[in-house]
Amino acid sequence: MPQFLSFERQGAVVTLTMDEPETRNALTGNSAVDEFVAAVDRIARDDSIKAVIVTGAGAVFSSGGNVKDMRRHAGQSPDAIADDYRRGIQRLPLALYNLDVPTIAAVNGPAIGAGCDLACMCDIRIASQKARFAESFIKLGIIPGDGGAWLLPRAVGWSKAAEMAFTGEAIDAGEALRCGLVSAVVPADDLMDAARALAGKIAANSGPALRMTKRLLREAQRLSLESVLDLSASLQALAHKTPEHEQAVANFIEKRKP
Repeated sequence: MPQFLSFERQGAVVTLTMDEPETRNALTGNSAVDEFVAAVDRIARDDSIKAVIVTGAGAVFSSGGNVKDMRRHAGQSPDAIADDYRRGIQRLPLALYNLDVPTIAAVNGPAIGAGCDLACMCDIRIASQKARFAESFIKLGIIPGDGGAWLLPRAVGWSKAAEMAFTGEAIDAGEALRCGLVSAVVPADDLMDAARALAGKIAANSGPALRMTKRLLREAQRLSLESVLDLSASLQALAHKTPEHEQAVANFIEKRKP
């Protein structure tokens, strides 16, 4: 069986590329979730990896859920369907969002439904001019079952997320930039170069500090200021004891380039 996800490493940067053209890189009805979870586990256990790029091969980032595969739910009970979601697609946001390594979604084309939510699971999103985004579940008479209702408002704010979720209509790359869904839009041919350049800037920094910074940013979304300050103190104490910090301070004092 062909693999859904390719795993490519260059230095401290890993690129995960979805490549299932027959389904337009759908995330259900195949091995996509299993492969993403395995790749995330592999990355999490390797302290030398400092950044991850997620992208799609071909003209599409991800078409989201496989609509043809949804027909199998017709003969299932509501409890069985709920269990399918918990054991299936819902493992993807738990794995990718909770990865301590910084992630970049390089959105090369349409990111539809769960594909849009996959982009939102990443820390940073940059888009090709050919990209489109749609929280399109409502068009199929279903809801975002993969965490999109939690992820999208954090990316674009409540009003825009509600508009996207209630209408199911797609927005283009320019609109995605204006509403903050992506931080940059580049020509299609330049997308991966831009993603690698950004990943390189990230990977130039301390690996332990990057992982702790991501953890702090993530936890800060749900904690009080007092709790964030307490966590910051604990993580900072660890950061001060890393060789990367000692070397960076020495470089600064001695005016040496890192």
